[in-house]
Amino acid sequence: MNEKISPEAEVAELELDAVIGFNDIILWDYKKRELIARLSLHKGKIEALAFSPNDLYLVSLGGPDDGSVVVWSIAQRDAICGSPAAGLNVGNATTVVFSRCRDEMFITAGNGTIRVWELDLPNRKIWPTECQTGQMKRIAMSITMADDDSFFYLGTTTGDILKMNPRTKLLADTGPVKDKYSLGVSAIKCLKMGGLLVGSGAGLLVFCKSPSYKPIKKIQLQGGITSIALRGEGHQFFVGTEESHIYRVNFTDFKETLIATCHFEAVQDIVFPFGTAELFATCAKKDIRVWHTLSNRELLRITVPNMTCHGLDFMRDGKSIISAWDDGKIRAFAPETGRLMYVINSAHRIGVTAIATTSDCKRVISGGGEGEVRVWQIGCQTQKLEEALKEHKSSVSCIRVKKNNEECVTASTDGTCIIWDLVRLRRNQMILANTLFQCVCYHPEEFQIITSGTDRKIAYWEVFDGSVIRELEGSLSGSVNGMDITQEGVHFVTGGSDHLVKVWDYNEGEVTHVGVGHSGNITRLRISPGNQYIISVSADGAILRWKYPFAS
Repeated sequence: MNEKISPEAEVAELELDAVIGFNDIILWDYKKRELIARLSLHKGKIEALAFSPNDLYLVSLGGPDDGSVVVWSIAQRDAICGSPAAGLNVGNATTVVFSRCRDEMFITAGNGTIRVWELDLPNRKIWPTECQTGQMKRIAMSITMADDDSFFYLGTTTGDILKMNPRTKLLADTGPVKDKYSLGVSAIKCLKMGGLLVGSGAGLLVFCKSPSYKPIKKIQLQGGITSIALRGEGHQFFVGTEESHIYRVNFTDFKETLIATCHFEAVQDIVFPFGTAELFATCAKKDIRVWHTLSNRELLRITVPNMTCHGLDFMRDGKSIISAWDDGKIRAFAPETGRLMYVINSAHRIGVTAIATTSDCKRVISGGGEGEVRVWQIGCQTQKLEEALKEHKSSVSCIRVKKNNEECVTASTDGTCIIWDLVRLRRNQMILANTLFQCVCYHPEEFQIITSGTDRKIAYWEVFDGSVIRELEGSLSGSVNGMDITQEGVHFVTGGSDHLVKVWDYNEGEVTHVGVGHSGNITRLRISPGNQYIISVSADGAILRWKYPFAS
């Protein structure tokens, strides 16, 4: 009997496909650094990929919305065949590994499912065989195959390892019996010389052997281990972690060297010290990091656990980094050592959201989540509240100070920008717009300011009377979150939720250059002193350095 699908169900399924969308597998030529092909079949997420030993085939595993396993021909750049990855009464398959000797066999594993697949190329079919684990019920996180295909090993969420025989499809042994790996075995690799490299979700890297799986060598790394890649025979290998660290480890002495790192949370702010483009500082979640501009190396990391840093600024003399935190404190650190110099407690009620310093190094201006703007006097040993300016009704998103320190402008998500007199500590001018202001800049001649925010418009305003001079369409989609202007005031840059960095001509009000590279919303960006680079930071943790397009 043929089942008939009702038109409503068919429409619902089409709509679901439209919402989830198809995701591509991108095939790259590693040597030429070129894109070879885009392979599109899976709906939603793609869980895992594996190449066959002679690079004839690629196997891909779809996520929970898709649930299929597809074999692709690399020469033809096309799908050979596909099949549902797991049975009906078990969970999803999440990990896949190819045989090390044959191009026709691969293994998938996941929640309660372990399957050995045979590729039948003449009939364009793949045939699965379920593996039997008896009473053991496990969720596989990672998988690896021995060099001679004699066994394959599964790392599980419970922190033990299953050793399976691909020919008999039976369980050979499991371990460790006691002291299982905390937070699961998230990465596992077979070594040619025998033994296993095991990475746990708690960041422990272990060398062990079957059948006891007790640690022979071990080191603790920062962040849960996500991947292990062997170099050659495995005399040296690379380890990636959840906290965006890549380590190089030599097998003999089993010591780690950090070779690359970046932020693993949304980057909130970027600042350059006054007058130098050699280094810059960024903040994200619990970290403040100082980077060397040319080599992209991390020079210093300052960590305040369980807190979020919303903004930072260098004092003009370069002797301290002033930072704004969500626990309502302003913290100052020494930029060379990261030593905590002083803390202003309870600076704001609902966290400190924006911060700026004056060029005489005597004042810090902070903005809070409750909308207050506070002026602090910074002495050698003391930090004193000079004035609390209560005008904004919502959080302060950006503060910029005039060169002569007699005036500052604050942008807020209540739809106002206020120009403050820092001598009389009163409001000079207020700008109203139907937007949540995210960023504001003084033109270097300081008679105009430019603002932008969630209405995607870039507006020029007169400082003297707060009147609007002109409005530009800043972006076609999403808010404009960051903005900076050159020291000459000829050009300015913007970035936002459209993931694009745009360079504008200030007088013409036209885009001259567009930078495509971010995969997340741009949160802030700065032009380096001397106009050599533009540095932009985004919500996916990326920091991108762009060449400034005009000769300075």
